[in-house]
Amino acid sequence: MTLILGIKLPNRISTSPIFQDIISKYGCMIKSRIGLHSNCSNVCQSHGIILLEIVDNSDIVALKKALLSIDGITLDSMHL
Repeated sequence: MTLILGIKLPNRISTSPIFQDIISKYGCMIKSRIGLHSNCSNVCQSHGIILLEIVDNSDIVALKKALLSIDGITLDSMHL
C-alpha cells in the first residue's frame, strides 16, 4: 500500500527551513517529493503544496506530529 501525504505549507519563506529540517530527518521514509506552488502575474504565492510519497510507515506518527508542529500547516493523507 502506498501512502501519500498532502501538505499545505503557509508562509513558505518562514516555514520552509523548518519543513526541510523535518523531512531531512525522516528522509529514509520518503520515496518522492513534489512541490507545487502557483505564481500569478509573476508574484509567488506565500503558501505551497507538497506531496510526499511514503515508503516506510514505521515512524509515520512521529513524522506527522513533527509536521503538525509547524504553525498553520494543513496535512492530509491518502492510501492507494
